[in-house]
Amino acid sequence: MRRRLAFLAFAWVLLGTGAARGAEVSVAVAANFAGTMQKIAPAFEQATGHRAVVAIGSTGRFYAQIRNGAPFHVLLSADDETPARLEREGRAVPGTRFTYALGRLVLWSRQAGLVDGQGEVLRSGRIERLALADPRLAPYGAASVQVMERLGVLERLRPRLVQGESIGQAFQFVASGNVPVGFVALSQLRAGAAPAGGSHWVVPEALHEPLRQDAVVLEAGRDNPAAQALMRFLRSDEARAIIGAQGYAF
Repeated sequence: MRRRLAFLAFAWVLLGTGAARGAEVSVAVAANFAGTMQKIAPAFEQATGHRAVVAIGSTGRFYAQIRNGAPFHVLLSADDETPARLEREGRAVPGTRFTYALGRLVLWSRQAGLVDGQGEVLRSGRIERLALADPRLAPYGAASVQVMERLGVLERLRPRLVQGESIGQAFQFVASGNVPVGFVALSQLRAGAAPAGGSHWVVPEALHEPLRQDAVVLEAGRDNPAAQALMRFLRSDEARAIIGAQGYAF
């Protein structure tokens, strides 16, 4: 299984300690959910005895990989359209799709005082470069574009945009200081990966389409007991407490 996933840019295996050995589920996880999945996976193994093999990336990239035969069992998408499309195309198991989280978008900078509480910095002319996830691949990137369109600043800011393949890469651009400000996921700030200090604006949900994140069992996982167990666990009170603490709603 791990050899077959070797072509992915970023994959890791989360192992528990003390749970009985069970089946293994290969999970494609949207980048915004990476930190949350790090907390869920060991809890899942402890509760079920099954193990999660997790790959992190952009939803659009995962869609292409799944269409090309990538052997994932479960997709935790950053949107609801991609799992629905895979189901329509016969690549996901009908009746397994559900919304596991509602994401929130944040404008964030490592620099204290740069981002104000109303997002007026987007209109100020002070932003030299602005990071976001590629809107063609990442739902959080598409939401970022919607925000700028609705605020009437997209064309002014377009020459300053720096695109990452995923929201994870956009976050790294800002966290490293290479880009002064960017659109990231609230969950990334809650996960503790952000440097201390800084400034941010939680974008009002009215400024973009809902970031409804759906999970679905893929055809490769149809008969996998660990895939079924993971879908049940994501609905459990234990998992929902972890997800909520990371800045998601339901």
